[in-house]
Amino acid sequence: MLKEIKERRSIRKYLAKDVPDELIRQLLESAQYAPSGSNTQPWRFLIVRNQTKKEQITMADHDQKWMLSAPVFIVCAADISARLSQTAKLDEYCPLPELKLIIRDTAIAIEHIVLEADHLGLGTCWTGWFDQAEMQKAVGAAADLYICAVLTVGYSAENPSMRPRKNLTEFVSYENW
Repeated sequence: MLKEIKERRSIRKYLAKDVPDELIRQLLESAQYAPSGSNTQPWRFLIVRNQTKKEQITMADHDQKWMLSAPVFIVCAADISARLSQTAKLDEYCPLPELKLIIRDTAIAIEHIVLEADHLGLGTCWTGWFDQAEMQKAVGAAADLYICAVLTVGYSAENPSMRPRKNLTEFVSYENW
């Protein structure tokens, strides 16, 4: 698994080649097995192939036109109802600690998808440069869904080199900070 982790890159140029439904299903199955606090499994995924919908999502994601070369978008959301029964306003400024927990759990599931995509020979890019309200509107999300990311998915048309990484000694401590 370390090989895929080291070789994974954020892809921003895709081949004009469709991704079979079976591969998308495998990506989603990888997320299905992600751990979550109290086994809440708060993640929700919206698969988008429709060009008009992808344009709306791209516009909400800071109009990053490169996204449109990807044949598939996976909109990744955290469902607050997994931990709370009442509906809360979900945005970047929400003080609810439960929101932080569902975002954490959903992020684990998203990373499972990203790594499985690499394993299957697919490229991805995790995007998140959007205002929550704008993205919720673009994807028609219910009020209790917090959009964590939009993954672009497809066959890579580029091979970016690895960006510099910090040395382990710069971020690892033992026993005490």
